[in-house]
Amino acid sequence: MNQQNKSNKIIGIFLFFAFFFSIFLFVALKIVIQDRKLPRLFITEKNRAIRGSIVSQDGFQIVYSNKLYKVAVNTRCIDPDKKELFIKLFSIYSGMPAAKVRKALRKNGYTVISYNIDTKRAYQLKILARKLYQMDFFVPYKVGNRAIKQGLTIQESGETRNYPYKDAFTPIIGYVHKIDGKYTKIAGIKGLEKYYERQIQPKQDGLICGRRDIGNNIILNKEAMIKKRIDGYNLHLNIPMLLQKNVEHILDVHKKDLEARQIIAAVMDSKTGKIIAMAESNRYNPKHIRRRDYPWLKADFIEYPFEPGSVMKPITFSLLLEHNLVNPLEVVRTYNGRFKLGRKIIRDEHRAPWLSAENVIVYSSNIGMAQLAQRLEAMQFYQGLKTFGFGAKTGVDLPYEKVGSLLPPYKLKSEIYKATVGYGYGINVTFMQLLKAYDAFNNDGVEVQPRIVDFLSTTRGRRIALTPPKRKRVLSLRTAITMKNILEKVVQKGTGKVAQIDGLEIGGKTGTAQIAAAGGYSHRYISSFFGFANDKNHRYTIGVTVFEPTTRHFASQTAVPIFRDIVMELVNEGYLTPARE
Repeated sequence: MNQQNKSNKIIGIFLFFAFFFSIFLFVALKIVIQDRKLPRLFITEKNRAIRGSIVSQDGFQIVYSNKLYKVAVNTRCIDPDKKELFIKLFSIYSGMPAAKVRKALRKNGYTVISYNIDTKRAYQLKILARKLYQMDFFVPYKVGNRAIKQGLTIQESGETRNYPYKDAFTPIIGYVHKIDGKYTKIAGIKGLEKYYERQIQPKQDGLICGRRDIGNNIILNKEAMIKKRIDGYNLHLNIPMLLQKNVEHILDVHKKDLEARQIIAAVMDSKTGKIIAMAESNRYNPKHIRRRDYPWLKADFIEYPFEPGSVMKPITFSLLLEHNLVNPLEVVRTYNGRFKLGRKIIRDEHRAPWLSAENVIVYSSNIGMAQLAQRLEAMQFYQGLKTFGFGAKTGVDLPYEKVGSLLPPYKLKSEIYKATVGYGYGINVTFMQLLKAYDAFNNDGVEVQPRIVDFLSTTRGRRIALTPPKRKRVLSLRTAITMKNILEKVVQKGTGKVAQIDGLEIGGKTGTAQIAAAGGYSHRYISSFFGFANDKNHRYTIGVTVFEPTTRHFASQTAVPIFRDIVMELVNEGYLTPARE
């Protein structure tokens, strides 16, 4: 009996210890498995890449991006005795008014103080956050059995685009729009921002992973993992800031004087196709686009086809020369300024009974050109215009380029259509198509693709070349030289005399076209002057178009004086040097 009791006691003791040992194992296992919300020893921080900049030829940053940061704090963690000091320090480091900070901190709990802190301020606030944590500005608070202590958090919230020169270079640089989300991104909508979207957009976000310090900042030691950030490429323009701003000013002055709706102008290096100035009188600030800016967001250089008027006459004449259908010195009857072709009456401002063929261009005779154009067969005329690039894109580096319109060959069999297209009606062209076509007259018969951007670069300065511009012969050298001489005579004794500048080789052609309206033509005009200005070492093709001038409308009184002012600017800034007699 005693032996049985002794065995029972031993079994009881064993079961007692086994029970408590099981409880111990259960608690230990639970502690191991359960998420105890311990502070993370390692943290990851993303360093987002940003969009590339747009830089002028002389090194000015016309457009650049900045990161924006979100700064937040848990108000329950701010020591009440140090709250006012916290507000003052935050105001100093962030640049925010103290009253605005105080207002943001009225909320109880997690509070975003600002979404728009720039990179410099964000860096300063990170330093402040560490100091405040070390100085016990933050106290823990309990949630259930957990004690939480949080300081300032500074996180990237998005990217913003900056335009320090406001409306300069618009609309060619274009503008962007925001893509909202957890991180605000941006994308190009118009202009160079759109055309070079693939090149200029961010390439690769950076990543830093490592142990954290007490202020929740990554310790950059050998254990840290770093993935390099790669920003978008920078665009480097052929256009210098000083020349662009001065050309814009010239257009502004003349727009006011002429009470015009719009004026556009461009200067292109004839040999290389580099655009060194490209301006419109109606500009906008891409950072603050207003409703009244909406009509001018597009680039009229490439997006506004129009009937060009007499600036088409040299194109038609050059096609006649190419097919040996005209002699510049032959005599053409011009009927004292009034000529009937079928049922159409054609008139000239310059009333002469006869003109030499080249003087049809010099004095801009519609009657003379109407008759000369009849010598071209319909297909010769059509293919000739196509060879010059009309009805096709010029390839300039801007998006949404229009191609204008050409009459089909069968319509060019008509005497009336052949005549009107010959002197610039019944055809729609863009400013850039005309500039490229006139380049052939000043470049020995070769057209060059216009180019605004010269090259790309990385943030480390590595230069990335673009595909070379396309070149195409559209006229023989003999025809190009003849046309160049005729265009110089336009300036020496014809409709472009105002453009003369001693010591420079200047030529061009005026064009004044009425704007079509319902049932005919209105009393509104588009006037242009396209030509060139050269010295011993440089050749520049220049175009000016004035839309709906009010005080006067002939190109000789509107576009030609603007052309001359631009050439004088090229002289003043050393792009052209007049020869000394």
